Amino acid sequence: MEKLCDSEMRRIQQYSVNVTLDPDTAHPYLILSEDGKQCVLGKQSFSTGRFYYEVQVGGKTDWTIGVARESINRKGDIKLRPNNGYWTIVLRNGNVYKAKAGPAVLLPVREEIQKVGVFVDYEEGLVSFYDVETRVNLYSFTGCSFTERLYPYFCPGLNQNGTNSAPLIISPVNSVCELQKNCTFLQMVLRAGRAHSLSWIM
Repeated sequence: MEKLCDSEMRRIQQYSVNVTLDPDTAHPYLILSEDGKQCVLGKQSFSTGRFYYEVQVGGKTDWTIGVARESINRKGDIKLRPNNGYWTIVLRNGNVYKAKAGPAVLLPVREEIQKVGVFVDYEEGLVSFYDVETRVNLYSFTGCSFTERLYPYFCPGLNQNGTNSAPLIISPVNSVCELQKNCTFLQMVLRAGRAHSLSWIM
């Protein structure tokens, strides 16, 4: 996993979008906050360009975050893998982090992640995940071929008798305008790209 300098992280954050969740796609057991930032499927979709968003995941033992294509199957036994239209990373059992690449890839995370950043470059076919606090690139799906609209995807996991009761929260991205420096993070990501249940969809 690669650590980014501050300006590299901020270059990615400049593509932040305002993501809200769609109550029409929420499981009936889920509760959506009034501001549309906690616990449901997102309303916004994307079919071009770049976008980025951040999700607070601290205090949970189980979650899934990523993006999904418009035509995914939302019922029955859902297999989270790119061939089925899902590009996600997951936390299981409080300390097991995986990228659901089909087969799954175990991520060498040593400390609990508090906030996950998700960056998508539609034309480049890139989906990258970041530990926002440590600025580490957790995993990147590269060489993806997107042909449909993409939606941010969230699954908070089951309550597990209160041990996983904390919500997933879409959080505002810090301002990036004042710290545009010399590092060209986007170029680095693109170079790397060439070389290298209860759920919500937005």
